[in-house]
Amino acid sequence: MGKYNVLLVDSIGNTYERKNKYLLELAVLDEKIKEEKDKKIRNELKKQRKEIKRNKNKHEYIVSLKDFERKEKDFLKALKKESKDYRNALKDEKTSRRVKNLKVKLFESEKKLNFYKDYIDLSYEAEFECEKARLETIHLPNIIEFLTVSQDELRTAKEEKKELKNLDESNLKKEFKEFKKAQKEFLKKEKLRIKKLRKEGLISKKAEENALIELKKKYVNALEIKRRESKKFSNKEFIKSKKYDLKKGLNTMIKVMEADISDFRRKIPIEIEKTIPYYSYLTILIPGLGQGLNKQYMKMLLFLLGSAFIYLIAIPYALGYGNYQGQGIAGLINLAEGGLRIHKSIIFMIEGIVAVFLSIIALAIFVISFIDVNKVEKNAIKGIRPSTWKETKIAISEDGFPYVVSLPALLIIIFIVLVPIMTTFLLSFTNMDPQHQSKFTWIGLSNYKMILTGQGLAGRVFWLILGWTLVWTLVATTLAILIGFILALLVNNERIKAKRFFRTIYLLPWAVPAFITIMFFSIMVAPGGVLTEILNDLTGLRIEIKNNPTLTRIALILMQGWLGSSYIFILTTGVLQAIPGDLYEAADMDGATAWDKVRRITVPLVLFQTAPLLVTQYTFNFNNFSAIFLFNGGGPFNPIKYGNLAGSSDILISYIYKLTMDNQYQAIGAAITMFISIGLMLFTFIGFRNSKQFKEGRL
Repeated sequence: MGKYNVLLVDSIGNTYERKNKYLLELAVLDEKIKEEKDKKIRNELKKQRKEIKRNKNKHEYIVSLKDFERKEKDFLKALKKESKDYRNALKDEKTSRRVKNLKVKLFESEKKLNFYKDYIDLSYEAEFECEKARLETIHLPNIIEFLTVSQDELRTAKEEKKELKNLDESNLKKEFKEFKKAQKEFLKKEKLRIKKLRKEGLISKKAEENALIELKKKYVNALEIKRRESKKFSNKEFIKSKKYDLKKGLNTMIKVMEADISDFRRKIPIEIEKTIPYYSYLTILIPGLGQGLNKQYMKMLLFLLGSAFIYLIAIPYALGYGNYQGQGIAGLINLAEGGLRIHKSIIFMIEGIVAVFLSIIALAIFVISFIDVNKVEKNAIKGIRPSTWKETKIAISEDGFPYVVSLPALLIIIFIVLVPIMTTFLLSFTNMDPQHQSKFTWIGLSNYKMILTGQGLAGRVFWLILGWTLVWTLVATTLAILIGFILALLVNNERIKAKRFFRTIYLLPWAVPAFITIMFFSIMVAPGGVLTEILNDLTGLRIEIKNNPTLTRIALILMQGWLGSSYIFILTTGVLQAIPGDLYEAADMDGATAWDKVRRITVPLVLFQTAPLLVTQYTFNFNNFSAIFLFNGGGPFNPIKYGNLAGSSDILISYIYKLTMDNQYQAIGAAITMFISIGLMLFTFIGFRNSKQFKEGRL
């Protein structure tokens, strides 16, 4: 059984004494029982507590409270009838429906203020209702007056508009056109005068820009003033302005009143007899029900939608209902084993994964709903009032905005990114191959064991390709970085002329689509190609680059070095132009050489800005499928060394493509993919962690 606290707290931490004398007596006894060490006295206090609870209905405070609640019920019933009569009395008034509603609300507030002011010492609820009514009696007269005056002015303006409908303003229009023409001529002359002053060097460029802006403003203001000489135009603008005031001004005044009420509401505690948050436990299986019991009805509707998703979509789908072929989560386990011939294991797996994610979302809704209800209940026990929907919306817009904005993206990521990744991961534990395309089973870590021990289908080929992939990644990327950096240094040198020309030339490899450049180089180094013939003529040898593994790899590295250099060039150029010249001047005064300035100023600053992007260049080249596949198809082929599934220049990504797309070894391909992914994530993390930007928290 829960214990009562002697003091209550509000949402901002202020403490208050209890007005409920019955609960106060129980709270005092609870504290005495807790502090008392003598077992006999403690038992006596417990008996006393039970006696108070047994005689609850006879307690002086409870009798007074019930009497108040009875009077309140009668008062509200009578007030409802009085409000109806008052509304009927307002029917003859020539005011809008909204004004009448506000007047009725003011009438009710005045009545409530008179009723509740006599009971503010009895109950915090009475005090809250009294203060709420008082605030409404302060704000509502001003709101009603503003609305009444504004509507009268708008009505008068609309009547005036009807009268002005037949007014002839042709002379005014003609006069306005002539005035506008004269103003344009004046504007043109003034612009020419200002530009002449700038040309003569009498004013700065900034002063010229400011003068032209001011001139434009004066021109617009002059036309606006002249236009307002038209009664029709002035009337139209007044109506437009008054409608805006009615909409925005009235809403602002109402929001101010609601904010004052909400501010007081946060500072007034609530007293309830409950000491255990049992709503959250009783309603855990029906998100939304607990919010309803806490009288948070808008939140209840939102969570009831979550309940509908859980019981109408997530759970049925997880059990196999609504699946195309699969059996929900069960299908993920059996993978269509013993099913019909048309059943495919891959479909069972994908639908099982989707079922798992839907179940996770459903579980999240259960947890969030439970936490929400439990927190509101615990706060109410302490004395903190449950938030209204308006307060909840404000809290969401301020504190929960990042989560609300991220939620749609998270759902998209689940089904577009996580489901395929999970499918790849799980496939690596199966035996999906050319003999097991329709039906495959779980085989555990066999594929990973095959890779790590260099046996079976992957065998030593995997490690040979991995070695070449690492060489390709490190050498080709480093070469591209060096070429791009050196070219950027050269073009950035003050003694270099025609910098725009050179920058354009160096950007061409990046501007031209990569597949065109790769195919172009592939044709040139093919037997009979231009570069091949030139090399043959120069050396007198018969060189066939695409038929020689070593020459193919060298050609690939040189080609990628050239292709990748443009990105590094433009990246480095931007950083170099941002380096303050004062650093180099200070270095010159200290007697530093050109090499010292590059080594101690240029390189550290460039790396500081570009290190994370350079790391991504290595990861990009590790999976640079297009360069390998388009240049020579992964060849030349050597079945003795690489088998029938890979060529001498294949990297892991092209090897996986041939395994899965060409030869249908999806399981081993998935295992290699996971191997690559883990390695790249580790490499990227280490690269980012060791960069200076990451260490200084500026990444």
